[in-house]
Amino acid sequence: MTMTIETAPTRPVVKPVMQRINWVRAAPFLYTLALFAIWELTVLALAMPPTILPAPSRVFEAVVQYWSPIWKNSLQTLYTTTLGFLIAVVAGLGLGLFIGWSKSIYAGLYPLMIGFNAIPKVALVPILVIWFGIGTVPAVLTAFLISFFPIVVNVATGLATIEPETEDVLRALGARKLDIMLKVGIPRSMPYFFGSLKIAITLAFVGSVVSETVASNYGLGNMMSSAQSQFNVPLVFAGLLALAVEGIAMYALMAWLEKRMTGWAHRSTMAN
Repeated sequence: MTMTIETAPTRPVVKPVMQRINWVRAAPFLYTLALFAIWELTVLALAMPPTILPAPSRVFEAVVQYWSPIWKNSLQTLYTTTLGFLIAVVAGLGLGLFIGWSKSIYAGLYPLMIGFNAIPKVALVPILVIWFGIGTVPAVLTAFLISFFPIVVNVATGLATIEPETEDVLRALGARKLDIMLKVGIPRSMPYFFGSLKIAITLAFVGSVVSETVASNYGLGNMMSSAQSQFNVPLVFAGLLALAVEGIAMYALMAWLEKRMTGWAHRSTMAN
């Protein structure tokens, strides 16, 4: 006769609520809320007038009140920034590959690129206005000019950092310079290229807004300039908030592309 021993059913282990929260993903939202809370309390404690520093509550009220112009001008700024950025990507990638093709080309053009980048792009806006008039074109070109240099430099740097030993081995195996560029150089420069996109897209917003402030009747830059002339500071901060949202969204898109296209180059635990 066999005896069966009944065991009590095991209960699933329930983790505490604090341990179930993904603090890494929650950190951006928590830090943003903390920033707004500190900002709100500071304005209340110092009794600052809204014409100097509006509280976040006043800024969000301005977002609701002026939602239609904020939305329309945000789309215009996003359009000019994206278009200028895409032109910079194509031109920067092409010129970066050209500069990195030869050490002599690199030595000849790189100082010129540094000199061009040292020129404040806001100083070029009046020239662009003379050439193309006020409107979308100067904003697109300013976004292109200011985001062009980081892409060129990073692509050229990726090509220039190929180990000479690798080139010697490939040449000994019969590889031509074009083969080395296609099989080693371009894949080697891709992490540099996609990494530069995150920098370039944020700079493109700067160029677009600067040009819209000076030489455009549309866009967030023009809206904030008009609001400033009317001492409507909450609307100015609402425009800055819209710019921050667009910048974060585009930066996240570039970071996703970088991880998607060059995930093989980020194996360190520090990158996670």
